[in-house]
Amino acid sequence: MSSTKKLKLEELGRIDIETFKGTKKTPLVVVLDNVRSMHNVGAIFRTADAFLIEKVVLSGITPQPPHREIHKAALGATESVDWVYEKNIAEALQNLKKENFKIIGIEQTNDSKEITEYSINKEEKYALVLGNEVDGLSDEALSYYDTFLEIPQLGTKHSLNVSVCGGIVMWEFFKYLK
Repeated sequence: MSSTKKLKLEELGRIDIETFKGTKKTPLVVVLDNVRSMHNVGAIFRTADAFLIEKVVLSGITPQPPHREIHKAALGATESVDWVYEKNIAEALQNLKKENFKIIGIEQTNDSKEITEYSINKEEKYALVLGNEVDGLSDEALSYYDTFLEIPQLGTKHSLNVSVCGGIVMWEFFKYLK
């Protein structure tokens, strides 16, 4: 018989929001470009909390907290993770460039690289941009990206859910930047 037991919440040793705010963050920003689903937005916040992401930038039609539907998936992460709203995606990316972030579009393009082939430099700051559930990244901002990355997919579907994709790319960058 196994002696494995699940840990209770109080045994996990999680930090509180005040401690989170004062903790050194992963030099990573996640930008949501016209993401329409509140559940996807909430899930991105929750994952950003897990990996100590610097901030989330919401742009275009992306819904903003506070909202009951965002909170359902975020479970309070909208309180711990810093976020801003910028109406125009091009301006949002320009502002990040001024702060010396490398702008990484998560998109299937004619010159995108598989994320597994991209060298993540611990000395750099990155902004990962996730696009609309149907249309992907906004066409008018494509010239602002330093590169485009895609997640290898071998099945019959050509895309992943935005929040699933966000979790994968945040984890991939977190592994190297932590």
